[in-house]
Amino acid sequence: MMSEQLADERLQAIEAIVVGASAGGIEAMMHIFCPLPPNYPLPIISVIHMPDNHDSHLAEVFQQWTRIKVEDAEDKASIRKGRLYFAPAGYHLLIEEDATFSLSCEMPVNYSRPSIDLMMQSAAQAYGKGLLGILLTGANLDGAMGMQSVKQHGGVTIVQAPSEAKSGTMPKEAIKLQTPDLIQGLTEIKNMLLRLGEMHAVQ
Repeated sequence: MMSEQLADERLQAIEAIVVGASAGGIEAMMHIFCPLPPNYPLPIISVIHMPDNHDSHLAEVFQQWTRIKVEDAEDKASIRKGRLYFAPAGYHLLIEEDATFSLSCEMPVNYSRPSIDLMMQSAAQAYGKGLLGILLTGANLDGAMGMQSVKQHGGVTIVQAPSEAKSGTMPKEAIKLQTPDLIQGLTEIKNMLLRLGEMHAVQ
């Protein structure tokens, strides 16, 4: 676990946030995203597992309940600060080194497309120590390798406490593979995001 001093030093370097979730993920993300201000100073890129054959309305749903600007990630679009992005259903979402999105129709990974692992692994390569990875509730293995990649590239990793998650499988697998920097409940994660926004707003 990080000391408070180390947390401040590492959080000052954060340039982007990636969040992954599966079963119970909409409710969990609502909890941590609803309090964010409209001028939140960092981009947040999220993947929630959705069926391939359904249009995703996540951006519309979240925009009704959050103040931060919410958008579907689009191929070749630049990643902008103050945006909450969602991966579209049926596509893998990748982050390129020039801070743009790339969408892929390649085969599912861990039975999932979009894949949390692929999104986080590509973001880790693009942002290095400037990335904060957050893994929430879920019932499969997706996200564990992605979080490991975030940490290996110098980023900060936070996993939702399995005992609090609607489905603790995904958090447990991530913890088993690579000890995260922090294991927190949703309220603590929310407070961390707000604190991070305050730190970067005054820079």
